[in-house]
Amino acid sequence: MALIVAITSCPTGIAHTFMAAEGLQRGAESLGHTIKVETQGSVGAENTLTAADIAAAEVVIIAADTKVDLSRFVGKRIYETSTKAAIHDGAAVVKMALEQARPKTASATASSSADLVDQVAAAKAARAAGVAGPYKHLMTGVSYMLPFVVAGGLLIALAFAFGGIYVYEDANRGTLGWALFQIGGPSAFALMVPILAGFIAFSIADRPGLAPGMIGGMLASSTGSGFLGGILAGFIAGYATLWLNRNLNLPKTLAGLKPVLILPLLSSLFVGLLMVYVIGQPVSTALNALTAWLQSMEQSSALVLGLILGAMMAFDMGGPVNKAAYTFATGLLASQVTTPMAAVMAAGMTPPLGLALATLLFKDRFNDEEREAGKAAAVLGISFITEGAIPFAAKDPFRVIPSIMVGSAVAGALSMLFGATLAVPHGGIFVLPIPNAVGNLPMYIVAILAGTLVTAAMLYVLKRPIAGATEGRAVVAGQGTAD
Repeated sequence: MALIVAITSCPTGIAHTFMAAEGLQRGAESLGHTIKVETQGSVGAENTLTAADIAAAEVVIIAADTKVDLSRFVGKRIYETSTKAAIHDGAAVVKMALEQARPKTASATASSSADLVDQVAAAKAARAAGVAGPYKHLMTGVSYMLPFVVAGGLLIALAFAFGGIYVYEDANRGTLGWALFQIGGPSAFALMVPILAGFIAFSIADRPGLAPGMIGGMLASSTGSGFLGGILAGFIAGYATLWLNRNLNLPKTLAGLKPVLILPLLSSLFVGLLMVYVIGQPVSTALNALTAWLQSMEQSSALVLGLILGAMMAFDMGGPVNKAAYTFATGLLASQVTTPMAAVMAAGMTPPLGLALATLLFKDRFNDEEREAGKAAAVLGISFITEGAIPFAAKDPFRVIPSIMVGSAVAGALSMLFGATLAVPHGGIFVLPIPNAVGNLPMYIVAILAGTLVTAAMLYVLKRPIAGATEGRAVVAGQGTAD
């Protein structure tokens, strides 16, 4: 029996973080091992690993889609993978960790040259385990950016509620509404792109990449290239810093200056000049064209965009495709394009809501465990946690995934068709009562309900009744999976 410690973390810090922890817990217990899992969620670390826990552990498992600080684990054997792997087969992850974990080498400081090189080796190992490097770096940036977008969006919505739609004009200067808008718009939202770029670079190159990444993000904002320019700046700054660290050999007397002075200075100079003279203007032109197209879409094209975004949200329920749609919509909030965000949230709510409704209406198509899981799915659905559908999709993917994709596509399409808007990137039904957070609220609710009903109807059509299934009775083991 082995003693294992683990950390789980996902971009939003809500669902995948805790589902991965549960998967590892069950997997370790099924193999006869003891495990303690620290969850780095949206409210901070919970069940934090102590120095004694780490010292006693045989192996450390990092199941994360964002960057996790590994400085506590110097000398310990570490295995890195994704939250998805831990959710789908925690036992397999534990087995792989015990067989393939490699020691983390010591370094003088967390930002030293040796540690950065060590991170390259760790990144290669992570990719071998199925974790895509660029995706993980992007999601790290998104995870740090989200609080700024949420706070800024809600403050702007409250500003409009107190002072009207023109609250930002000089005529309203000094009023409460004007002050709320200044906090939310020119302040919180202004930090969105620099934070995104800075923490993409931080994920790639650790602390030496943070300054050039944020500087590149500020230049993306000032040149008008927005979140697209910020993403490019973050990756350029991160990989430039990493390349310089690996190829710039200095005397020992100057080695201490490398992570705090030389790398940030040279990387900032490189990414800054690129943003000013090469990248900024073309990306700004592309972003302006995209923004103008989205703002001028007729109903037919809005319908198509809503269908695509909706289907993407349900396809992998929090995976890369889902996050691509979510990141696209979130990034557009900085350009005051809010209809895709509304479509994405509606489409993300309907998979668990539709499944919950189906387990309530069509009990003969679900076993006792699934009907019980439907209650939890309802709570997750109203909270905009698409991952609530994962347990059902894992058991019966060929029927559940098409069903939820159709329902989410309908919800996304109707949301776009109705012109619903959303000023914040998360919150589910809890942001609906906030004045001006949602535009065209009645029809937005109709879009969510329609997607939920379509999902449930699709499940009724595609899923077969389980032989002998009745409410409150056990069913034949193995039923409910794909034939």
